[in-house]
Amino acid sequence: MYIPKQFEESRVEVMHELIHAYPLATLITHSSDGLNANHIPLYLSESPAPSGTLQGHIARANPLLGEIAEGIEALAIFHGPDSYITPSWYTTKKETGKVVPTWNYAVVHAYGVLRIVDNASWLRAQLNALTDHNEASFPERWAVSDAPPDYIEKIMAAIVGVEMVITKLLGKWKVSQNQPTQNQASVISGLRASGLPESEAMVALVESGTKNAR
Repeated sequence: MYIPKQFEESRVEVMHELIHAYPLATLITHSSDGLNANHIPLYLSESPAPSGTLQGHIARANPLLGEIAEGIEALAIFHGPDSYITPSWYTTKKETGKVVPTWNYAVVHAYGVLRIVDNASWLRAQLNALTDHNEASFPERWAVSDAPPDYIEKIMAAIVGVEMVITKLLGKWKVSQNQPTQNQASVISGLRASGLPESEAMVALVESGTKNAR
């Protein structure tokens, strides 16, 4: 991934925060037909330090199961908020006209070697952890134990665990750090005025990212 220095995010805790908030990963692996991509929610365990471990599960029918080979690196991509940025928002547009559209976004790339975990106790713990994490914001939380035991056993028989100890984390926060202060402020105003659902999340990133860039 191309990361200009001004857009680089190297703080592990910040990258972990994005993974926790946006756990649906694009998991890229090597297959006999070339590169393969699956979209899998992954739970982040913060041990071992510093980068942690990603844990999830896939259907036994998923061809990915046959593609997981010892020592072969995989890549999990986590996408945070993103927003189109119109040049019309830039204050400097009126002054020079030298502005173009862009896209703001935050993304984390996690690298490591995938392994299969075909163990019922491990799988049940992973399902509980992933479910509890994603149910945390709901007033009425669902738990795996809410479903009939025989139904859960049937579900578990059809899936298998996967795990990846993270060996490398790359973060890119492209959130208007390259713009002058007046344009950063006008981008924030434009995002808020747009009323789009994702705008407030991007406002928070622009405010945080431009502050860290100074």
